[in-house]
Amino acid sequence: MTIPLTGIPLPDHAALLKTLPDLGYTDVWSSEVAGTDAFTPLALASAWAPRLRLGTAIVPVFTRGPGLLAMQAATLAEAAPGRFALGIGASSPVVVGDWNAVPFQRPFERSRDVLRFLRRALAGELVDGDFDTFSVRRFRLERAPQVPPKLLLAGLRARMLRLAAAEADGAILNWLSVEDVATARAELAGAPEGFEVAARIFVCPTQDAGQARAIGRRLIAAYLTVPAYAAFHRWLGRGEVLKPMWDAWAAGDRRGALAAIPDEVVDALIVHGAPADCRAHVERYAAAGVTTPVIALLPAQGTDPVETLRELGARS
Repeated sequence: MTIPLTGIPLPDHAALLKTLPDLGYTDVWSSEVAGTDAFTPLALASAWAPRLRLGTAIVPVFTRGPGLLAMQAATLAEAAPGRFALGIGASSPVVVGDWNAVPFQRPFERSRDVLRFLRRALAGELVDGDFDTFSVRRFRLERAPQVPPKLLLAGLRARMLRLAAAEADGAILNWLSVEDVATARAELAGAPEGFEVAARIFVCPTQDAGQARAIGRRLIAAYLTVPAYAAFHRWLGRGEVLKPMWDAWAAGDRRGALAAIPDEVVDALIVHGAPADCRAHVERYAAAGVTTPVIALLPAQGTDPVETLRELGARS
């Protein structure tokens, strides 16, 4: 599950998180855009639900210095030994540049360098030297975790996915259909045994297809107009079908952009339907090669998110 849930205050997650393992959930994963930071919800979950595994998907590699990122990861790894996975990624020019006043430059190289730095720092090594995109002088964690977290790298296209396969412990996928998984997995062909493939899957459990598609269209227009995601979907073969949306968006026609998104695209990228049908759809991602399917719940109007999670659970 992705936490925190929309509309539920952080303190109110305590009782819910304690019940998740009994419903068949194994992990909680956080993200970091403009809501909560990635680490605080997981720190709370580490105490509230000690049976759950914790993960970030993702922490941007630009918005913290390498040392601070290592310290935060080490702290959570110490709080939840053997239960924490650190997912990092480039993020976007909006999050990095517009909102955090950090130049979004050479995202592939920065992601690679931070990954390499974290590998050494979280192992307790002294890091002293130059990377391509930054330099570190005599940094060593004072509290290196006894069990370093697994390091996962978010990747959309071939180059970043191949880097993940070569140097990370796993890859994080986002905004793809069941059928797209094979395309991404092909770029991970050289990954070692035990390599993790996590994917955030947007799930709107409602039989009101119109409502689910309206929610899905708003998200698709917000995300797939970001240049990196637009390039990703061109790579996946959706360039022609999404071009009307991109053209309308570029012209400032937000309503036209929403209307230009075909139902079949929404249905491919947003899981919706009765809870049992949604669960079966998510299981198709696992069958396609996603080892850690991470549900991002999109609550439909008039539904109770907590009850919905119970209905979605593998042991509901």
